[in-house]
Amino acid sequence: MISMIGLIGGLALLTFLVMRGMNLLVVAPLSALFVAVLNGLPLFPQLAAEGQADFVTGYMDGFAGFITSWYLMFLAGAIFGKVMEDSGAAESVSNWIVSKIGMKHAVLAVVLACAVLTYGGVSLFVVAFAVYPMAISLFKEANLPRRFIPAALAFGSTTFTMTSAGSPEIQNWIPIPYLGTSPYAGWQVSLIVAIFILILGQWLLMKMIRKAVAKGEHFVERETDNKEKRNRLPYPLLSLIPLLAVLVVSFIFHDSLEQSALIIALLSGIITTWLLNRKYFRDFWSAVGDGTMGALIAIGNTAAVVGFGGVAKVTPAFETAVNFMTDIPGSPLIGGAIAVMVIAGLTGSSSGGQTIALPILAPHYLDMGVDAEALHRTVSLSSGTLDSLPHGGYAVTTIRSICGETHKSAYPSFGVVTVLVPLIGVILAVILFSLGLGN
Repeated sequence: MISMIGLIGGLALLTFLVMRGMNLLVVAPLSALFVAVLNGLPLFPQLAAEGQADFVTGYMDGFAGFITSWYLMFLAGAIFGKVMEDSGAAESVSNWIVSKIGMKHAVLAVVLACAVLTYGGVSLFVVAFAVYPMAISLFKEANLPRRFIPAALAFGSTTFTMTSAGSPEIQNWIPIPYLGTSPYAGWQVSLIVAIFILILGQWLLMKMIRKAVAKGEHFVERETDNKEKRNRLPYPLLSLIPLLAVLVVSFIFHDSLEQSALIIALLSGIITTWLLNRKYFRDFWSAVGDGTMGALIAIGNTAAVVGFGGVAKVTPAFETAVNFMTDIPGSPLIGGAIAVMVIAGLTGSSSGGQTIALPILAPHYLDMGVDAEALHRTVSLSSGTLDSLPHGGYAVTTIRSICGETHKSAYPSFGVVTVLVPLIGVILAVILFSLGLGN
């Protein structure tokens, strides 16, 4: 009982402190320490018996493991976003989009830009870095409150694209070896749910933005923004080429290099931006330096939260929670969905929710005769729900590190489009599969 209080209490403490705007590099290990103490974990490896988990090792394995896996991609993504901004390419693309679809669709333009890159295989974190400069330009032109930018970025990246059939994102590929399915599993239901999420999420996001504008909110510039008026910008179609280069190169090398393909793809985007727009740069190397510092802050904040998940995963309470979730009676699709989303919420990771739950769920449910494609799609969709709670790695990076907002101002809209709307999408998927669609 005390161990479960420690697990839930630690998560609540982390969420509360994050929403209060406290430094993640401090509050994440502090919250993890709370979990460890109430679960009886030794604090140091020297105090642990052979093979026994301890607080320091659990936290640092999660923290360092994330940096090892993602640092070069964070670095390349942040630099790419900065050189797109410094060259004027992001502003040029933004102006072109506005001229074509109108200022009233500026938010949709940001959402769709993220969706195209995400479905093209570009990492979610990298998409946020790459599209943020364009989002700033669009929101500034449309005079919309910038606190809604994180929601627009996340909605286009982590919802109707990340977990859909055919998506090259890892959240769609993890179930394959466990269930013997393909990336297109349950595509009929997936298509319906994706369209539903896009329509509902966009409607709710615009409703929140219009309400804020009606109350007098508008775009507010910051000291860190580039305020210099450009006399000339790169050609819009040329400015789109670096984005397309990232998309194409990522697609070409995705099967052979998997995640590492993004490093090559982003380097190609940086090089392409420099080659096509070098005469428009204010200061190329200064942009590279700014991007590097941004990457360090972003990955540090995210790794701090991942470290919390590393401690949570080795506690007795976590094992108890997983066993309880996987034994929920009723429809296996409902049980699978709840198990994956709760674990994703506890670890702050959509992929973590799947990799922990599927080794237990898959053989159990397949032996029961559950349709593998329906389970694949339900599990994938479910992983993209509670992973976006305030302490989630992507939420922290996008809101705090990339966009420079506070959770208090930005998370309400962020949570609506990344937690509430996908949850409704999961319910719709379960209903459609239960009715026999896609079988």
